Amino acid sequence: MSTPDFEKIHELAKQYEPEMTRFLRDMVAIPSESCQEEKVVQRIKEEMEKVGFDRIEIDPMGNILGYIGSGERLIAFDAHIDTVGVGVASNWEFDPYQGFEDKECIGGRGTSDQEGGMASMVYAGKIIKDLGLADDYTVVMVGTVQEEDCDGLCWQYIIRELGLKPEFVVSTEPTDGGIYRGQRGRMEIRVEVEGVSAHGSAPERGDNAIFKMGRILGELEELHTRLKDDDFLGKGSLTVSEIFYTSPSRCAVADGCAISVDRRLTAGEDADLAISQIAELPAAREAGARVTMYTYDTPSYTGLVYPTDCYFPSWVVPEDHPAVQATASAYRSLFGEEPRIDKWTFSTNGVAITGMHNIPTVGFGPGKEAQAHAPNERTWKADLVRCAALYAALPGVYLAQD
Repeated sequence: MSTPDFEKIHELAKQYEPEMTRFLRDMVAIPSESCQEEKVVQRIKEEMEKVGFDRIEIDPMGNILGYIGSGERLIAFDAHIDTVGVGVASNWEFDPYQGFEDKECIGGRGTSDQEGGMASMVYAGKIIKDLGLADDYTVVMVGTVQEEDCDGLCWQYIIRELGLKPEFVVSTEPTDGGIYRGQRGRMEIRVEVEGVSAHGSAPERGDNAIFKMGRILGELEELHTRLKDDDFLGKGSLTVSEIFYTSPSRCAVADGCAISVDRRLTAGEDADLAISQIAELPAAREAGARVTMYTYDTPSYTGLVYPTDCYFPSWVVPEDHPAVQATASAYRSLFGEEPRIDKWTFSTNGVAITGMHNIPTVGFGPGKEAQAHAPNERTWKADLVRCAALYAALPGVYLAQD
């Protein structure tokens, strides 16, 4: 297979900047928090039809899959199209759904995390169609749901139930202009202790569950400092994110206490290790603490329930892997400079694609990580253009390596 015409690809990506911008602003204007993505999925379907995708499907979970090409070699691109909420409205300088636009930026909830990636993907598909690049391969542009609630659940479903197994997947999560090849994993852990209630005027008659948990909290804070480190992914970490209690009254000894722990897993750490580290803390053993993993079983917007443990493994794709090397080669050819090859700080659908199913994931997406979940979220028009160009060029570069 001959290498693509990089100059023509880049030229078309620049030409389609206004269309990408309009499409992204339309998506931002549609509130689409996890499990509420139906309307934005329909808007994406409309744009895929407009630019000429060969086949478009919406699966039983509600993910949208747009196909271009008829070759046997399959390459996938992924953008989760759900968003988090807006948080405290007064922290925003503009309406998060109406958004804003100037010469350089587009503002609004989901611009960096992660509907900007979908805009670039759809117009990469148009460039591939315009230039007739897909004779030897098929690309599938996937808009996934429920990622913000349960990263990777969508791809667990796509791989296991639809049988879709591409040679590699490009995640279009924001990468600050770099090419990413890994991330720490994560777990959602619950720790529970029991006590015995008594009247608050005579606490010695009871057994205060909150005091028991207090000692565990101190040991968790210390455990964080000695978690494993990794030269590439960095250090494992934990933080306590929620606390719950039960008590008959504000004038009584608490008879139950529970916490949620957000545990980030570096290379070499897994679910069994993370659970055992907490269960074996002296205060946890003394309190008879119950340490378990949360399960996610919330219905998608279609009503489908696909339960999974809240364990999302870490993953790394070697830098010399053909998918990483092809992405770097396409970057050099399009932009005339060396790429920065790095990793995400946060978690992505790669936890299922690569972490569970060993299908390589490479990251390159518009926007910046620091914009994710933040007020006044924005992305950059130049990023949309660069990403659309790279997505259109990448399959040909990858196949030309063979």
